[in-house]
Amino acid sequence: MATAVANAPLVVAHEVVEETTHMLHADGELKPGSGLASGVFALALAILCFLGVLAFHFPQYLTTPELRVKYNVTVIRQVMFVALIISGSWSLANVARNRSRGVNCAALFLVLATVALGGSRVPVGDFADGTPYLGLDWLILDLLGSSIIFIVLEKAFPLYIGQAIFRKAWQNDLVHFVVNHLLIGFMLLVVNYLIHNVFGWMVRHEVQEFVSAIWFVPQLLLAVFVADFVEYWAHRAYHEVPFLWKFHAVHHSSEVMDWIAGSRLHMFEIIATRVVILGALYVVGFTKPVLDAYIIVVGFQAVFNHANVHINWGPLRKVFVTPDFHHWHHSSDDEAIDKNYAAHFAFIDWMFGTAVDSEKQFPEKYGVVGDYVPIGFLKQQAFPFKSLPKADS
Repeated sequence: MATAVANAPLVVAHEVVEETTHMLHADGELKPGSGLASGVFALALAILCFLGVLAFHFPQYLTTPELRVKYNVTVIRQVMFVALIISGSWSLANVARNRSRGVNCAALFLVLATVALGGSRVPVGDFADGTPYLGLDWLILDLLGSSIIFIVLEKAFPLYIGQAIFRKAWQNDLVHFVVNHLLIGFMLLVVNYLIHNVFGWMVRHEVQEFVSAIWFVPQLLLAVFVADFVEYWAHRAYHEVPFLWKFHAVHHSSEVMDWIAGSRLHMFEIIATRVVILGALYVVGFTKPVLDAYIIVVGFQAVFNHANVHINWGPLRKVFVTPDFHHWHHSSDDEAIDKNYAAHFAFIDWMFGTAVDSEKQFPEKYGVVGDYVPIGFLKQQAFPFKSLPKADS
């Protein structure tokens, strides 16, 4: 009896590790009634809260300088407190009822660890700016906000009814999402350096003064058009230049489309595309409020266009890029190859003759023809430096 009691913590720890590891490697629909769905939600909140308390302890290294001056710390503390209450109560209730005990114990452990580290009450003192940093706060805020907004949209207006939230290879795209957000500081540093050194000679102050004097709304529309026009040709080059395709193929390797699928990108493509687009906007001379609004537009549309969402847009579908339009770009159907390049304005593709004109309403399959891109973040970063198969892609 004494031995069994002594070994109980080890048994629970083994159960937690085994069940959580299995969940992180599995995919498919979460069946209600077993405590797994609520446990996964509780674990996700607990992880975000734990990361949040680390950001409170080390803001100079784990938070994005541009965000520090904009968000309300009091509100964030309140959100974290509510999240800890929800995660802790749900996981504790499931453990008490012996439902999916492993995952829920993991969530409860993280909640207790977060509280032990100070929870939402960690004081933030003065700290020096200019230190190298990871965008942990950006990761937390964007993952929480995007998952809530786009999962709700996908369930309310699904293109493919019954597609699981944790669909095939979701882990691969989550790693891309995490790394891309954490390294935002490094990427912005590289992008800003290249923009000023590559495009600086093209700046004409008289042009910038003229553009900056335009009223906000038409200036924003012009900025979106300029960015999309440049991105159209950059995107087309990724498809038509074999060397560039090797990088872009990583993005096209997703065989299931949803809100997080757009995160699957090679780091070279992220940096190169941002340099070209933001460089063009810098040269033209759009105002900071317009550029800030553009960042919001492109951030939303980049996620939304990959989402498992279908809405009847009517005649607007030939004006603006929608999930229906962009899904065709990711299709491996014959009529979709090298089509629908635009990111914002669909009429650009119609103007240059690269829009998909199919009798089918939706694509039948997605991914790279030949399915030769490996799964795994590191393997996908290394893939472009290996030889492509001879089959036409």
